[in-house]
Amino acid sequence: MTFIRVFRRHAIPALLAVTALLTEQGALAVTGVVLDSSTRNPLAGAIITTSAGVTRTDEHGRFETAHSAESVAARAPGYLRTEAKVSGETPVMLTLTPFRPKAVYLSVFGVTSATLRNKAVSLADSTVINALVIDVKGDRGLTPYRSAAREAIGAAARVTTRAAQEQDFPALLARLHTQHLYLIARIVVLKDDPLADAHPEWSVHTAEGTPWRDRENLQWMDPFSHDVWQHNLDVAEEAARMGFDEVQFDYVRFPDKSGLRFALPNTRANRTAAIVGFLQAARTRLAPYNVFVSADIFGYVCWNLDDTAIGQQIELLGEPLDYISPILYPSGFTWGLPGLTNPITDPGQIVRRSLAEAVHRTHLPGVRFRPWLQAFRDYAFDHRLFDAAAISAQITAADAAGTNGWMLWNPRNHYDAADLPLR
Repeated sequence: MTFIRVFRRHAIPALLAVTALLTEQGALAVTGVVLDSSTRNPLAGAIITTSAGVTRTDEHGRFETAHSAESVAARAPGYLRTEAKVSGETPVMLTLTPFRPKAVYLSVFGVTSATLRNKAVSLADSTVINALVIDVKGDRGLTPYRSAAREAIGAAARVTTRAAQEQDFPALLARLHTQHLYLIARIVVLKDDPLADAHPEWSVHTAEGTPWRDRENLQWMDPFSHDVWQHNLDVAEEAARMGFDEVQFDYVRFPDKSGLRFALPNTRANRTAAIVGFLQAARTRLAPYNVFVSADIFGYVCWNLDDTAIGQQIELLGEPLDYISPILYPSGFTWGLPGLTNPITDPGQIVRRSLAEAVHRTHLPGVRFRPWLQAFRDYAFDHRLFDAAAISAQITAADAAGTNGWMLWNPRNHYDAADLPLR
C-alpha cells in the first residue's frame, strides 16, 4: 500500500500534466516523465535523447521532444541509462535505477587475457565490484579488437596474442553485461604513438621541428588538431556501438613539458578552449547513443587555480562531461598538500580533501565525480605496498563524498578480493 501511495503522489500527477500537454499540442511531440525507480520521485535534469535531439526533464521530471520518435532514451548521473519504445500518443514513463560504479581497470592485455579478465570479473561474486574500465585505445595506442576507425586512419595497432586475435569483442561485452557489470571504455586520446607515425603532421613537435617523445619514448598528438579530434571521436563512437555504457577519455591534456611546438600559440586560453572543445564535440557525437561521457584529470587540477599548464581547468569541465574523474593516487601528489608532506601516510586525506576542493570549486554535487584510486605499490616515496588498509581508506573517503563510485588502478591488473569491501 505504501508503494501505491508513493506512486500516486508522484507519478500520476506528472503523467496527467504530460497528457494535458499532449492534448494541447497534438501528437507530433513525444512527452513523458522520468522517475527514480526506488523512490518513484520525479528526476529533474535527466538527459533525454531521441532521434529529434537531446533535451532535459524539468523540475517535475517531465519532458517534451520537438518531433515524434520511435524510442526515448534517458540517463542521469548516479543512475543506469535506460530506453523505452514510444507507443502512439501515450506519454512515456521512464524509470532510472540508482547505480554507482565500483570498478577495476583492465588494460588491452588484461581484457584479452582470459586469466586476468576472469579473475577481475569474479570479484563481483564476493566484493562490491560491479564495473570494469576497459582499454579501448590504451597508453601505447593498442586496441584489444580490430578497430575499423584505426584501420581507416592508418594507425591500426592491435594486441597480437592469439586469444586477442580470436576474440569477438562485442560478444564479450554482451557476456559481461549479462553478468550485470557496468562497462566503461577508456580511450587514451593525445598520447598515441601509432597515430603519430601515420600522421606526423598532426603530432607535437620540438622547437626544432622534430617529433617530440615523452619519457616513455612515446609521441603525442597536437590537441589543437581537429583531425586528431575526429579520429578519437570515431574510436569513441565505435565503443558506443559495441555496447559500452560509458566512454571515458584519458590523456585529454597537453604534455607537461615546456618549449614544444603546436598548431596554435600555447596559451592558457588556447589550451582550455582546445580541451573543452574536444569534450563538447565528444558529447555531441555520442549523444545518439545515450552513453555517459567522462574524462580523467590530473589530481592537482582539483587544487590549482589555473589550468596546470595542461589545459585542464576544473571549473570548465562540468558542462561537457557527465562525470569528472580526478586521478587521486597519493603517490601522484609528489608535492604533498598543505599540512601533508607525505601523502602515502594518509591516503584517505588525499582523496577526501581533493574531492572537497573539486566540489567547492565547481559547485557540482559529489555524484558528478568518480575518482581513480591507487591499488598499486608506491613509486614516489618509500615504495610501500598499497594494502587493504590503504585501499579502504581511499574508498571510504570517496564514498563519504557522495561520489559516483570509484575506480581502482593497477597497471598489472592484479586485484585481491581480500583488499576490497565485501558485498
